[in-house]
Amino acid sequence: MMNRPIQPAQHLQSQVPVELQAPDIRPYRRVSAAAGTPAIDYLVRLESGKPGPHVLIQALTHGNELCGAIALDFLLQEDVRPLQGVLSLVFANVEAYHRWDPENPHGNRFCDEDYNRLWGDDVLKGPRDSIELRRARELVNYIDSADYLLDLHSMSAPCEALMVCGVREHGGLKAVAMTQGIGLPRWLMMDTGHPAGLRMIERGRFGDPRAKAVAALLEAGQHWERKSEAVARDASLRFLAYTGLIDRDWALSRCSLAPEQQRVIQVTEAVIAKTKSFQWLADYQGLEVIEHAGTAIAQDGDACLRTPYDDCVLVMPTRARFTVGNTMLRFGRIES
Repeated sequence: MMNRPIQPAQHLQSQVPVELQAPDIRPYRRVSAAAGTPAIDYLVRLESGKPGPHVLIQALTHGNELCGAIALDFLLQEDVRPLQGVLSLVFANVEAYHRWDPENPHGNRFCDEDYNRLWGDDVLKGPRDSIELRRARELVNYIDSADYLLDLHSMSAPCEALMVCGVREHGGLKAVAMTQGIGLPRWLMMDTGHPAGLRMIERGRFGDPRAKAVAALLEAGQHWERKSEAVARDASLRFLAYTGLIDRDWALSRCSLAPEQQRVIQVTEAVIAKTKSFQWLADYQGLEVIEHAGTAIAQDGDACLRTPYDDCVLVMPTRARFTVGNTMLRFGRIES
């Protein structure tokens, strides 16, 4: 029997309760920079005085993704200090974050444009201007100096956590290896990039498979769900232990989640909305594994969207309002 079509609508997302409290990050605006390093607002640089990698964790790529800000605030409240190298904690799109309103939790994802689609030199060095571009231009040289990067995000719909490892040919395999060393989350994904623009994790040395620098993007769960806070915190702690910047026992003593048996997904194609009447045929939240090829999952005008192969993973189905040309879904094949 055909499932009742589910219309993509903003109210489906707004029903998700806001369980998290946005931390006050104003104390981190002006932090003393070490000699010879740039003084950039909301960039906390912690030096060990010993040789080692530059490890960077970024939160607030999007202003309404609270779990990343909570994770960085936790590390700073715990007075984390690197045993070697340099640790940088960056609150990124602070202009959008300062517009946070729990009564309108979708209203401050960004100010002018998506901060995570701007990381190609053609955009950063181009003539365009926006609040997000100004911040990216302020940070880009510093971001480029990192050897390890973890970018903390969350998702609009309730969904299990996912590590986005980027494009296989452009650093995806080394990001998978790093995430397997971290031990969570359960799902790791290599994809085909984003058609709207280059993401930070694909930039420069991160996207060069021959370079040692490695970056990954954590989708910690639904934006305001309590568990996303634990996922972002534990992933950050395990990431810092993996890079050797903090003591592993110290890190694990502050974790609440057990490591997972991880699975790697390779995205094979993105599904684009071709009509305004795109409808889901069931209430997909993401990471469902559809057993049989040919299973109908959506209707797009006169066309029926079906799974292309057995055990097809539905990655990040869009539940928000959309326009023709938006990415609605990614099909993924389980590799391991």
